[in-house]
Formats: sequence, C-alpha cells, structure tokens
Amino acid sequence: MPESVSATVEEARLSSAAVEHHISYKLRLAQIVAYRAFEGEVTGFGAAPRYLGLLWLIRDNPGQPQSRLAEAVALQRSSLVTILDRLEADGLVERRAVEGDRRMKQVWLTAEGARVLDALIPQAEAHEAALTNGLTEEERAIFLRALDQVIRNLS
Repeated sequence: MPESVSATVEEARLSSAAVEHHISYKLRLAQIVAYRAFEGEVTGFGAAPRYLGLLWLIRDNPGQPQSRLAEAVALQRSSLVTILDRLEADGLVERRAVEGDRRMKQVWLTAEGARVLDALIPQAEAHEAALTNGLTEEERAIFLRALDQVIRNLS
C-alpha cells in the first residue's frame, strides 16, 4: 500500500508554518469545518441549517429591515437579498413592504420558519457541545469574549 494511502488523516493534513499562528486563517478554517459538520449531520431542512444564525436573528428581532439584518451578519445587502430569496422560496421567511417606503422591506419568520428553527435548535445545541468538547465553561466564555473583541475590532 502506498505510504500516502496508509497515512492517518492527521499525518496527511497539509500545514504551513506561515499560517498556523494566524488567527484569521484558524477562524476561517474552524468556521468551514464547523458548518460542514453541522450541515452533514442535519438533513431535510433545505437551506435552513446554513442560515440558522440568520433565522435565529429574524425570530428574535421580527420585522427588521433587510439592511439591518445585513449589518448584523456582516454581509453586503445584495448578498443578503439572495439568501432571503432562497429562505422565502423555502417558506421560512417573508418580506413585507414598509408603509410609506416601497423600497424598504421588513423580514419576518413564517410559522414554517419557526417550526424548522424549533427543530434545528436542539441539533445546533448538540453540535455546539461537540464543537466545544474539552473546553471548560470558563474557557468557552473566554473564547466567546475573545471572538466578540475580534468582531468589534473589525467592525
């Protein structure tokens, strides 16, 4: 058997000393791995798992303008519109015109969106537990505070 085939995943993992100590690289890698794992565990919900955080924000802040939601998730408004188009097509959100300003749209979770969110939250919580396995509550809190600071620094 060739050596590359018999190598363990860890041995086969490519590395670069130039990026291994860069927080931006590690954040992006962790985000990709975390979401890929979650989407692999959760099926039958269309695009909802990918946009769970956005759906949570919409539920907890009903009727927000698309522009405020875009700011909240650090997306360009045009990118968010594409996502909302998909979520609306799946019946999870609805956009309503603002009285007096036809250009502005408010976003609401539908009853189906609430049902899907309620079904996904326990799975997201289980995924979060697996993701933070081995961290104490204090380490988890420190990690969240550090991430919040990084976000503030870049906002």
